[in-house]
Amino acid sequence: MVPGEENQLVPKEDVFWRCRQNIFDEMKKKFLQIENAAEEPRVLCIIQDTTNSKTVNERITLNLPASTPLRKLFEDVANKVGYINGTFDLVWGNGINTADMAPLDHTSDKSLLDANFEPGKKNFLHLTDKDGEQPQILLEDSSAGDDSVHDRFIGPLPREGSVGSTSDYVSQNYSYSSILNKSETGYVGLVNQAMTCYLNSLLQTLFMTPEFRNALYKADLINELYQGKLKDYVRCLECGYEGWRIDTYLDIPLVIRPYGSSQAFASVEEALHAFIQPEILDGPNQYFCERCKKKCDARKGLRFLHFPYLLTLQLKRFDFDYTTMHRIKLNDRMTFPEELDMSTFIDVEDEKSPQTESCTDSGAENEGSCHSDQMSNDFSNDDGVDEGICLESNSGTEKISKPGLEKNSLIYELFSVMVHSGSAAGGHYYACIKSFSDEQWYSFNDQHVSRITQEDIKKTHGGSSGSRGYYSSAFASSTNAYMLIYRLKDPARNAKFLEVDEYPEHIKNLVQRERELEEQEKRQREIERNTCKIKLFCLHPVKQVMMENKLEVHKDKTLKEAVEMAYKMMDLEEVIPMDCCRLVKYDEFHDYLERSYEGEEDTPMGLLLGGVKSTYMFDLLLETRKPDQVFQSYKPGEVMVKVHVVDLKAESVAAPVTVRAYLNQTVTEFKQLISKAIYLPAETMRIVLERCYNDLRLLTVPSKTLKAEGFFRSNKVFVESSETLDYQMAFTDSHLWKLLDRHANTIRLFVLLPEQSPGSYSKRTACQKAGGDSGNVEDDCERVKGPVGSLKSVEAILEESTEKLKSLSLQQQQDGDNGDSSKSTETSDFENIESPLNERDSSASVDNRELEQHIQTSDPENFQSEERSDSDVNNDRSTSSVDSDILSSSHSSDTLCNADNAQIPLANGLDSHSITSSRRTKANEGKKETWDTAEEDSGTDSEYDESGKSRGEIQYMYFKAEPYAADEGSGEGHKWLMVHVDKRITLAAFKQHLEPFVGVLSSHFKVFRVYASNQEFESVRLNETLSSFSDDNKITIRLGRALKKGEYRVKVYQLLVNEQEPCKFLLDAVFAKGMTVRQSKEELIPQLREQCGLELSIDRFRLRKKTWKNPGTVFLDYHIYEEDINISSNWEVFLEVLDGVEKMKSMSQLAVLSRRWRPSEMKLDPFQEVVLESSSVDELREKLSEISGIPLEDIEFAKGRGTFPCDISVLDIHQDLDWNPKVSTLNVWPLYICDDGAVIFYRDKTEELMELTDEQRNELMKKESSRLQKTGHRVTYSPRKEKALKIYLDGAPNKDLTQD
Repeated sequence: MVPGEENQLVPKEDVFWRCRQNIFDEMKKKFLQIENAAEEPRVLCIIQDTTNSKTVNERITLNLPASTPLRKLFEDVANKVGYINGTFDLVWGNGINTADMAPLDHTSDKSLLDANFEPGKKNFLHLTDKDGEQPQILLEDSSAGDDSVHDRFIGPLPREGSVGSTSDYVSQNYSYSSILNKSETGYVGLVNQAMTCYLNSLLQTLFMTPEFRNALYKADLINELYQGKLKDYVRCLECGYEGWRIDTYLDIPLVIRPYGSSQAFASVEEALHAFIQPEILDGPNQYFCERCKKKCDARKGLRFLHFPYLLTLQLKRFDFDYTTMHRIKLNDRMTFPEELDMSTFIDVEDEKSPQTESCTDSGAENEGSCHSDQMSNDFSNDDGVDEGICLESNSGTEKISKPGLEKNSLIYELFSVMVHSGSAAGGHYYACIKSFSDEQWYSFNDQHVSRITQEDIKKTHGGSSGSRGYYSSAFASSTNAYMLIYRLKDPARNAKFLEVDEYPEHIKNLVQRERELEEQEKRQREIERNTCKIKLFCLHPVKQVMMENKLEVHKDKTLKEAVEMAYKMMDLEEVIPMDCCRLVKYDEFHDYLERSYEGEEDTPMGLLLGGVKSTYMFDLLLETRKPDQVFQSYKPGEVMVKVHVVDLKAESVAAPVTVRAYLNQTVTEFKQLISKAIYLPAETMRIVLERCYNDLRLLTVPSKTLKAEGFFRSNKVFVESSETLDYQMAFTDSHLWKLLDRHANTIRLFVLLPEQSPGSYSKRTACQKAGGDSGNVEDDCERVKGPVGSLKSVEAILEESTEKLKSLSLQQQQDGDNGDSSKSTETSDFENIESPLNERDSSASVDNRELEQHIQTSDPENFQSEERSDSDVNNDRSTSSVDSDILSSSHSSDTLCNADNAQIPLANGLDSHSITSSRRTKANEGKKETWDTAEEDSGTDSEYDESGKSRGEIQYMYFKAEPYAADEGSGEGHKWLMVHVDKRITLAAFKQHLEPFVGVLSSHFKVFRVYASNQEFESVRLNETLSSFSDDNKITIRLGRALKKGEYRVKVYQLLVNEQEPCKFLLDAVFAKGMTVRQSKEELIPQLREQCGLELSIDRFRLRKKTWKNPGTVFLDYHIYEEDINISSNWEVFLEVLDGVEKMKSMSQLAVLSRRWRPSEMKLDPFQEVVLESSSVDELREKLSEISGIPLEDIEFAKGRGTFPCDISVLDIHQDLDWNPKVSTLNVWPLYICDDGAVIFYRDKTEELMELTDEQRNELMKKESSRLQKTGHRVTYSPRKEKALKIYLDGAPNKDLTQD
């Protein structure tokens, strides 16, 4: 051993081994922990945030070891959802009512396994408010933590909630303030509003430009910052002649890869040189020189004259591949310098040219030549009209600076690089911007702002530093620059950002207002955050109508204060004292009172409602009582039962009485409870539960519980307790079941009767209902005499409109000799009308009359099926409730019969069945069966089966009607009925019951259903029931004969070919299947005379097809509807008055409307009809020559265009129409005239067109425009040549501004 070696500090061997052993032990322990953790059972926790409606569908999932303490669970949940730990509760959510569960302890060290969490299963938890307060949001400190990744990150950042993100939870209170807090960079980003990153990057660049931001504050024009000038020239290579134009630009587009080239430009400088590189126009592209007067070789190119203060270079990375026919992105590498010298890109030729210096800029109008003689080229002025807009504050023009003056000051520094990451199909945009304050580069990536370096800027050059071949970009980086912004280095102009105290006064005021508004919104959000918003209901104590509103109460308000707010909200101050009101917990869906709040008047609403929530699973009811009553206590767990007492003798169902019960009570106990409430004996009590609509269940097992019987929160039962033998019958055969079935299907309707309801018809109805027993006719008529006889009869009303039913009126008066029919009143007092259908109580008034009988029909013709009518309330042109068509046709009178059911003679001497029977027999002869029949087209059903028996005869339906006092707005003279009726009744039977109140047969009035918007639609299907109606629906009765099967309502228009409006509505008529055209004309004649004042003979007018406004086929008198003429609902026809005898006799003829054009006078003659025997063009020419006197060889014609009358301007007709088509027949192209009604213009080809002066032409154009606009036709004119809008940035041109 060397002396002194023992004094050296050498570790002993046992110490070394001991240290190594300790390290091994620690590693072993760690491995054991990892191994044990892998073997330990794990607990899957699924947490639902119920504190807000926006997050109620969000779930967070935690898979934790079973030994994890509860406090650790709370910490993990708080980190996941972004809440402060301790400001929320976790309760079990495994199908358990959370209101009855105690929350988990967030400070407990108890393990999940000990806290009853089940390993290997899903454990559902609800995140709820704590003590009525919503959880507090954790505001992250942006300066905390390691953000080096974001500092150096270039490219799109991962989105919150996306795959790979650290959080799979979306906060319910998404706030921009938490994202847009200033980072340590001192800048705030912009939130991406869904694919707005391209705009964000541009806005952030502009914000970081001092001159731009200052210009905004000072309201200066920003065009001075970005606008440059260049010359677009063409120079002849033989004589030196040069034509040029000065243009302005805001950015310079630079090509990445030239078209057709396989190699990209290496740098921005190289692309700039290519931009100004001229091209030689030679060969087929030679330029026509004005001086040489021939095509010569020329040089065409661009020269920069002036560079802007802020230079924007656009790198054209997006291109189109004509091989694949797809858009592509060029990812080739293109470098760009931090400082760019632009002095090398100004052409020295312009510096030497004195003419260039003297040229001024006036937008697109600055064109000229380098010589004294100006050239006229494509850049010449357009019509001498200046449409420029001057954006300059002064009107003077600015001389272009000499390049020599700029060359020494054209050094630009880079301060913004806008980057695209992705492909041509999509990607992400962001910006790299240098701050002029600290010369530091930052990455502005939407809302994220971080520091970057020069190396990060170089990464945006794109491509790779190797080969520059054609395919080099296919494997290169897709993140590269697409726009560069440079600023001119000029100390005199380079600006700094304005300080706050340097802002203009209006900016300071604006900032102050924004802050005040922000504070106000913050206070309002705080109030909203602590306001409970819940639905409020109240059954009005007087109107008995359930009212609904929304109660908004602060969580700290007491229950007593909330009652006062609800009391005022429901406007009960004048109705009931406030101490007779209280708030109770209510379930509106089940109509269930959950609980009352006795003794909690001073409890805050936040605690009563379970905290402030956006939605609640329950509602509140403002319950009222009478001053002498006491509120009932509602306890949780009770069920509510509405008890209706049934009286079998009176056949009535009483209003409900509310009883509270428990689901575990038996039926016997429930009967005892009801007996005490309604004072009925429990021994004979029958209880029927209505579980759902019309589902009646008799409770027969005494020991069965209410829960087993199907009771729920809110229930409805019917109780009957009598000593009749009805209980011995089977329930479905008992009187009780029938009464309840009727009660369930009975609805209440409000029926508006016509203004004048002829009540005396009830007498006639009674006579007709006697059927074949003639001996009872007098008795039945005698029963309804007295007050009925004093009412105005329906015949009296009808006689005011027509004389057709005079015989019917006389017959009616003879049948009613016992009544005083000579006396009439102005109104119908239907309260005194006795029901002829209820023989059991003929003396009872209509107020309490119940019409319950078998529906019997003696005359099936009275109730034929109806057609859906198109005469709704909007198309009803009649001012009277009696429709114009009630007496419109003779054939319709076959439904009106006297007491003996005899046919009624008509005014024309024919019986009521003669016309219809004869034409129907003719119509059915040889008719083929087809599915497309009038019955199907009309959309109606027959009321009778194949045997002719009425389908409604054996139906027993409930009907009860009584007068009803409607609101004041219903109008004078209107009478209302309140009708209780079984909704299973058919419309036909319903109309039969209404006959005594309307005063006419059911076939002579129509039923209109009134909807919420006050629109009325006619109910026409007689076989359909009233099942679609509901309580309190309104019905309007209108007098008028309803359509029978095979009848159609037709709108008749008059055709006036030479009037300004050729289509005029006349009336609504009724046509029947099998009727001839002549018969329909006969029935139209009296209607036209009475309603339209037209006196026409049957041979002096015709009917023809109407298609929109176009006249079509002429209907011949012998044509039969449905056989020769297709007829349908909503049909329209033209009625045309003839000047002479009808010329159309055969279907082989063709009627066209001709109009002569006189070019020498610039006018059109009136229409004249031409009837052709064939479709020959020669015959048309002959007819036109005959009516006009033009020689046959000089006739030229053309077909009119568009809708009748085919109007066209007289300025266009001579050249715009296809004159003299080379065809021999009219039914071929281009005429296609195959039907009547075509419009033909014709002229004399030898007639010269009038020559018009400009003044005459303008005057005529105004007149024609006015005429055509009135007729609704398009005005044609030749507009002036379209020109581009020119915007002047350096002052307006020096010219006369008054020039047009």
